[in-house]
Amino acid sequence: MQPSRLAARLVATFMLISLAALSGAGRASAADLKIGAFVGSWQGSAISESEISVNFQITARDLDVVLRTDDDGGFTITWSTVLRQKGDPGKPAEVLKQTTRSFLPSARPGVWSGGGDALLDPPYIWARIAGNSLRIYSLAVSDSGAYEMQVYDRTLSGLGMELEFRRIIDGETARTARGRLIKVAD
Repeated sequence: MQPSRLAARLVATFMLISLAALSGAGRASAADLKIGAFVGSWQGSAISESEISVNFQITARDLDVVLRTDDDGGFTITWSTVLRQKGDPGKPAEVLKQTTRSFLPSARPGVWSGGGDALLDPPYIWARIAGNSLRIYSLAVSDSGAYEMQVYDRTLSGLGMELEFRRIIDGETARTARGRLIKVAD
């Protein structure tokens, strides 16, 4: 399949999933994991592919994820990524990017609000569990009215945690990353 057709198919699939989550069609089911399954400290690596970078189309990333629940049914997640996508392509600069977000339970089972507003900073953020995946969505609208959506899928398997990241700018996939993490502490 051609990359442009694949990207279009991924965007269309993603938009359907996002609309289902927003409409409530993605309600938690008996087969969905509970948030406690994702608790702990996780470490690993990923490969990032960019459609917008000429010199850094494929780069390696180091990943850390820490997730803690609270007594009210919410959770806080911190993810750190060492990026290697700027500077000299032969010896890229390493940049640490770290994000911490707190999520409150919503009236929908298996769905949490991270707050925000798509027209302001920080962006509108929410999370949900679908099967064995914790999905975190971030939606922002630029000054020109274009949208940017980031989706982080963290899927538990017998091998640990798989990460799939997508950054979509106004319908075009700008960056993807896939990686694996292992649990290093509870």
